[in-house]
Amino acid sequence: MTGQPAMMRLSGCRHRVQATPLARPPRPLRPHLALAWRGSGKDKVVVVMGATGTGKSRLSIDLAARFPAEIINADKMQLYQGLDIVTNKVPVEERRGVPHHLLGTLDPKSHQDFDCNDFRDLASQAVLSISSRGHLPIVAGGSNSYIDALVSGPAPGQMRYECCFLWVDAALPVLHQFVSDRVEDMVEAGLVADVRALFDTSGGRVDFSRGLGKAIGVPEMDRLIKSERQASLSLHERAALIREAMEEIKANTCKLACCQLQKIQRLRSLRGWELHRLDATAVLDAADRPSADEAWERLVVQPSARVVRRFLTATAVAPMPALERAPAGRIA
Repeated sequence: MTGQPAMMRLSGCRHRVQATPLARPPRPLRPHLALAWRGSGKDKVVVVMGATGTGKSRLSIDLAARFPAEIINADKMQLYQGLDIVTNKVPVEERRGVPHHLLGTLDPKSHQDFDCNDFRDLASQAVLSISSRGHLPIVAGGSNSYIDALVSGPAPGQMRYECCFLWVDAALPVLHQFVSDRVEDMVEAGLVADVRALFDTSGGRVDFSRGLGKAIGVPEMDRLIKSERQASLSLHERAALIREAMEEIKANTCKLACCQLQKIQRLRSLRGWELHRLDATAVLDAADRPSADEAWERLVVQPSARVVRRFLTATAVAPMPALERAPAGRIA
């Protein structure tokens, strides 16, 4: 895909933020950080969680600019090649030179039944490879079952890595409005053509129960794509079908956000994970790009960087101040 999807990445509001390229590629961690990093006998891993649209990818890249790191994608749809707009992959020009793993690497035809165990195997190899270079693995994505499979050990309470969990959160009404507006941007950027290409490569028959066929934006466009193939649509008819599909995409994206938040809460309770909550509500609700950028840096990036630094220099992550953490059992 082209660089069109760039305008859809989280900017903190409905404005595009140009990524500032890193002046040089990631360096190994400084000796005192690297020593503490491996002192526990387990590799240290930062995990960035959150619902769709909250800015997980942006935060992981911002952290990689401060702590030489490499990013492991944990979004089950972004694992696949194709549908760059539908799955909202970070464009290459916005990755700021930070290496990304498992992002657009799987052939959708030969990996339709890719599951949590497959992800654990590939992601654990990536963690080992990143750590061997003296870099910090940052796992970022909204597929919480994949994250759980990667970091949780076979026995209850056992962890494969020493983890620092960062949870980017936002008030649901604001998040729902943001992701709904983002759907409009995605359509303008070429979402329909993105989905049409998938139908073309699949001979017009897409299995909505497997692989990329499950991505939000694909089943919803089925009626439009089939109508285009079967008849000559007027501009009015086509616009009506697109609008209908967009409303379905918005509703399903909001449902996904709620499900992701519920799963995060469940994992915190079930696994006993210490989640450091970053409230991005003011970022998503900002009136303009400068205000959004200022709020993002102050409310999300700086607190996250402090947590990660403590994580790398101490045997355990110190709890964040009460104002930066969510009360137990509360989603937003």
